[in-house]
Amino acid sequence: MLRLDHVAVSAERLEDGAAAVQAALGVPMTGGGTHPAMGTHNRLLSLGDLYLEVIAIDPEARAPDRPRWFDLDRFSGPPRLTNWIVACDDMEAALRHGPPGWGLPMQLARGDYRWQMAVPESGRLPFDNFFPALIRWQGMLHPAPALPDHGLRLARLEVSHPDARALRAALPTLTDPRVAIGVGPPALRAVIDTPNGPRTLT
Repeated sequence: MLRLDHVAVSAERLEDGAAAVQAALGVPMTGGGTHPAMGTHNRLLSLGDLYLEVIAIDPEARAPDRPRWFDLDRFSGPPRLTNWIVACDDMEAALRHGPPGWGLPMQLARGDYRWQMAVPESGRLPFDNFFPALIRWQGMLHPAPALPDHGLRLARLEVSHPDARALRAALPTLTDPRVAIGVGPPALRAVIDTPNGPRTLT
């Protein structure tokens, strides 16, 4: 079974990404840290059972000897919602049933958190980078419960792609009613309920 784990906003500079999310949702971002293996850093925001991540290349980190995840090496422009991440309990089994190029497992850690991430060799996920990234948390710890809860909740994640039927067929065990996959130009759109009403991230 696959389950929605978090969504990611990419930015050229982490500070700009965090500011854009705060302007859109009215809540400051907290938490996060660095990923030395990927040369990136992030900030986080609780969405209840999920979380929102802003991620960017860390200018103070050593560049990895491989493409960075989320296709960040080719990212440019204003901060925007670029990726969605699903969790599994068995990384190898999930990858066997997924599309070619979904990624190879990497073992990662930050503080007390331990996880595996399937990272494509090219850095770019299938379906023009609009297929979800795959994560497997190890142990009981997950970032979402540790973040301050400002009452934000994901109401709907809209995934648009010209080959939406094939994209959806490649995720037969993902049944989250918040995820809607439809035909259209490649795009992501998240509708988030806030104490001040629904807000949208694109």
